[in-house]
Amino acid sequence: MADYYLVRLEHGPAWDHSRPIRKQDGWDEHAAFMDSLVDQGIIILGGPIDEGEETFHILDLDSETAIKQVLAADPWAGDRLRIKSIEPWWVWLRASWVSPPAFRD
Repeated sequence: MADYYLVRLEHGPAWDHSRPIRKQDGWDEHAAFMDSLVDQGIIILGGPIDEGEETFHILDLDSETAIKQVLAADPWAGDRLRIKSIEPWWVWLRASWVSPPAFRD
C-alpha cells in the first residue's frame, strides 16, 4: 500500500477563467470543505501549481476509491474542479523533522 496518494485536480467546465480562485462562486464552501479534510488528517499538503490551472494534493487515505468518495463531497466537485489523476506515492526520502504516515496493516 502506498504511503500517500498524489491527487492532481484541474478546472472543470464551470470554472470562470476571468476570476481568480478566491473569487469563484462557492469559494467559501469549497475552502471550508478542504479545511475540514486538513483537520481530519486526510489532506497532508495541497495547493495550486504555477498559475493555478491545476492543483496538487497529497492525501492520506487507503485507496483511490476512498479518495474519489471523499472528494465527491466537495462543493466544487465535477463542475469547478475535477480529478485529473490519482497516483500512489511511496515516500523514500523524508527530512528527520517530518512525521511518517500512520502505520497501516
